Amino acid sequence: MLRTVEVGSADDPRLADYTRLTDAGLRTHLEAEQGLFIAEGTKVITRAVASGYPIRSMLLASSRLGDLKSLGEAEAPVYVVPDEVAERLTGYRVHRGALASLARKPLPEVATLIAGARRIVVLEDLVDHANVGAIFRCAAALGVDAVVLSLRCADPLYRRSVKVSMGAVFAIPYARMTGWYDGLADLKAAGFRVLALTPDESATPINVALNHDKSDSGSGRGGEDRGEAGAEIDADRVALVFGTEGDGLSGRWLREADEAVRIPMNPAARAAGVDSLNVVAAAAIACHLLTSG
Repeated sequence: MLRTVEVGSADDPRLADYTRLTDAGLRTHLEAEQGLFIAEGTKVITRAVASGYPIRSMLLASSRLGDLKSLGEAEAPVYVVPDEVAERLTGYRVHRGALASLARKPLPEVATLIAGARRIVVLEDLVDHANVGAIFRCAAALGVDAVVLSLRCADPLYRRSVKVSMGAVFAIPYARMTGWYDGLADLKAAGFRVLALTPDESATPINVALNHDKSDSGSGRGGEDRGEAGAEIDADRVALVFGTEGDGLSGRWLREADEAVRIPMNPAARAAGVDSLNVVAAAAIACHLLTSG
């Protein structure tokens, strides 16, 4: 049985993990320092636990006591607080059920993560937590093997990322680069063909680039020589690279990629100024094309 503990004050130190959840700056510092993250809702919490993240504690507003039966069993305490205390503590009205504070697990090195992967997504400096969570959900749902993040990319375990992903951040492994300037070097050294997504009309349509890869693989070609640029390309190993919201990929990463690719836009839409999709929609389409062959 879960161990419930009634707490009547938002200042109780036992509730410190849940302080001001809407303050991104504070939470980024606190969660990194304490090695924790917050999951919201019974579905997401149970998925996190099933993925091996240890629970530190749970928080439940009094009006949601009916959710207790859905939380399973855990050694950690469930702090039950009045609804107004939950709102004052967290900074918003907690209406999606329980919150849980869970311990983070160490991230693998990029080289270790991609050693057995064939199809990966790489995110450069995406700062919107919701976008990161949504891309993780797309990647996991469509069968991508792993996600690689640049140093400045938003945290997939930030509460909003976790919520938007519906727990998909627990279903797909990821790693964070230790440097940006040569950030694509590990991927190229491992034989990945690095495809950089861009709205540039001169870029290769992504379906053409991916069909070329499949044709090479099926014809018996083991790879494609990069010459001095890096290791031989394995036609079956592809990295899709997406840039930050608005500005897109940096000039360096576009140059370092093996090929710039685009999702073709309707000509009438392009003439009206619609030259691209948002990064989540682009990731969904690109991941589907990558994994559907």
